Amino acid sequence: MFESIIQNLFNALQWGSFYSLIALGYTLVYGVLTLINFAHGDIFMVGAYIAFFVATFFLATLEGVPGWVTLSLTIPLTMILTACVGVALERIAYRPLRRKGVNRLYVVITALMCGLILENGNLALLGASRKSFPEMIDKVVYTIGSVSLTNLKIAVIFSAVLVFIFLQFIVTQTRIGMAMRAISYDKFAVPLMGIPIDAVIVFTFILGSSMAGLAGVLYSMSYPILDPYMGALIGWKAFIAAVVGGIGDIRGAFLGGFLLGFVEILVVAFFPSTFRDLIAFSILLIILVYKPTGLFGVAKTTKI
Repeated sequence: MFESIIQNLFNALQWGSFYSLIALGYTLVYGVLTLINFAHGDIFMVGAYIAFFVATFFLATLEGVPGWVTLSLTIPLTMILTACVGVALERIAYRPLRRKGVNRLYVVITALMCGLILENGNLALLGASRKSFPEMIDKVVYTIGSVSLTNLKIAVIFSAVLVFIFLQFIVTQTRIGMAMRAISYDKFAVPLMGIPIDAVIVFTFILGSSMAGLAGVLYSMSYPILDPYMGALIGWKAFIAAVVGGIGDIRGAFLGGFLLGFVEILVVAFFPSTFRDLIAFSILLIILVYKPTGLFGVAKTTKI
């Protein structure tokens, strides 16, 4: 019984890490722009496909090179290219609407359309067939009793923790982080202080999208089957995790992802797997009913 609990704990930490990495992107953009980037889950999907092509290229051209070298090249390049996708969406879709000052409903619809464009663009260019992610490093299984833990699972968990620490440092201890918080507090007064709003917003999208790219690499290595719609469900789950934790709060998004991971694994441990999403979402809905701002969110007053 105890070993089963420990095994489920590690499984929950792994899934929570995936949700947290993606949720951090949602919360960064919302914290600065009060914009829900509903295309973010599909940016994660694009990141996974970018990682697929990058890894395939390096494995073919660097034959005989240790896998960790290929991985160390694949991760940063995937993050950079995925960040470019996020910046392109901001520049082409979101910035014109922001400058026109349109109703937020139109921005939400635009975000949803961007997600659909990414999904169907992938489908049109690459086809509907699933792709198998190449193996860059050997999977090592550590076993203690009946508890098993792989090197990939450890890497996923540590990556999420390191990213959280990095983002906390950026937002709280750097000048660009101070500018991000200033825009969140009063975007109309910020230009008077000489802060380039567009540059800060682009930086925010770079951070959020690169985290989605990292999640795409780690997820694809752990579950190596890719399809154009893989970002839809996990993207919605990560968004819910961000909201439950308190969207706009980095700590809330991080812990909200792990909370969702734990709830899902606990449901599977005690109920049929078909109840996984139903019960998990129901529990999270109850949390929001009693605390609409999320576990770590703070109520804000908005001028109308």
